[in-house]
Order: sequence, then structure tokens, then C-alpha cells
Amino acid sequence: MSRHVIPAIKVEDITVAYRETPVLWDVDVEVPPGVLMAVVGPNGAGKTTLLKSILGLIRPAAGRVFINGKPVNRQRRLIGYVPQRSSVDWDFPTTALDVVMMGRYAELGWFRRPGKKERELAMQALERVGMTDFANRQISQLSGGQQQRVFLARALVQDSEIYFLDEPFAGVDVTTEKAIVAILKELRERGRTLLVVHHDLSTLAEYFDWVLLLNVRAIAAGPVVTTATPELLARTYGGRSAYLGGNQAGEKVQ
Repeated sequence: MSRHVIPAIKVEDITVAYRETPVLWDVDVEVPPGVLMAVVGPNGAGKTTLLKSILGLIRPAAGRVFINGKPVNRQRRLIGYVPQRSSVDWDFPTTALDVVMMGRYAELGWFRRPGKKERELAMQALERVGMTDFANRQISQLSGGQQQRVFLARALVQDSEIYFLDEPFAGVDVTTEKAIVAILKELRERGRTLLVVHHDLSTLAEYFDWVLLLNVRAIAAGPVVTTATPELLARTYGGRSAYLGGNQAGEKVQ
């Protein structure tokens, strides 16, 4: 990255351990502004942990995070977040429209009720994800793909500069997946930065322009074309020992 360009996201020496087991180890990443970047790696590689560490939802043992050159805790208004669908309590009694309007609370403050403007913005976001007809439907009555679209609409209504999405394509149908990809690419074209946990290597080059290869350590990061090489993918998926410096294809942890 040019030294004149301030990274949209800069992670310095992030280490996270559960008990004595490192989940992330000394991870350094710089994400340039205006890219659509995937985070890929095997199960247990620390992908979700990395997102949560950046967002401050997990406190790392070491390391720092900067958003547009400033500490993340001073830049929260710039951030939109779509968590894993499996981590959400979908039985909570609320409508799709109400969930989307929650995305405006950071702008409103918790003590001002959303009004006509917020409702209009929420309906526009639902329209962008093809969910207008379900605005008044209880979220528990929606399919998995519909729930994911609602959560994407909630992030869109925040009109953030930087988006974090944790496996947005998990458990959704092909139509929903294509719709989500189209919106992510549209956001990128508007200069937004997106960091997306992804698991399907077959769509990596089609969906994303940048990638972080992660297996406890950051193996490599950069444009998909030059980074998702067979050699680097083999290192990334070669077992948990990657964080100890193992780099042999097919290497397994005993």
C-alpha cells in the first residue's frame, strides 16, 4: 500500500487466546479504503474472532486497531456490522422494519424515538434487499435468507463507511447470495470498505477483489489475483500448525 494512503482498517499485532490456546497470534493487516475484502481460512482459523476483536466485542491479549488512522473506539460511527445469523435470537418479538430501524439508533441516540425520516430510510433499505413486502412480518417467521437480507438492510440504513460481515452467505439460497453480492459490490463502487468472512473458495475471485488468508496467523493479504495462489492457499489450509510457521501443503496437527 502507498505510504500516502491511510488504511481504512489497520490491525497491529492482535493476539487472542482462550485459556492457553492462541486463536489469533500476532496478526497484522492493513485494508486499503474502497476494497471488498474476504477473510478466508479453515474452521478454527480465528476469522470471526478477528472481526469481533476489531469491533471491540472481544478484548485481545495484545494489539491495536485503527479505523481511518484513529483508534477504533473513536470511530464507531463509521462502522456497520452484520453478525453471523446463527448468533442472533430470532425469536425476539419484533418486525423486519423495526430491526432495520435499529440501525439508526447510533445516529439518533437511544432516547429519541425513530420518526418518519427513519421509517422512510428503513423502507428504502428493505427495498434495496427485496424485502419491502415483509416489512411488518415478525422476524421469527422469515426464512434464513430473508433474515439475512433484513440484517443487511439494517447495516445499509446506517450508511457506514466501513462494513464488517460475518459469513453473510451461510445458509442462504442462491438468489439471496447473488442479491447480497450485488449490494456489496455497489457499496464498494461508492467507495465503502468491506471486510467479509467467507468460506467458499470457488466464489472468491468472482465476489471479492482483496483477500486475507488467515490460520491463527495472517498468512497473506492483498489482491485476490496475486494472493489466492495454490501455494499460499495450501499454507493457509494446511492445519493449525500454520501459526507456528508450518508451511507445507497438507501439513496436519497431531
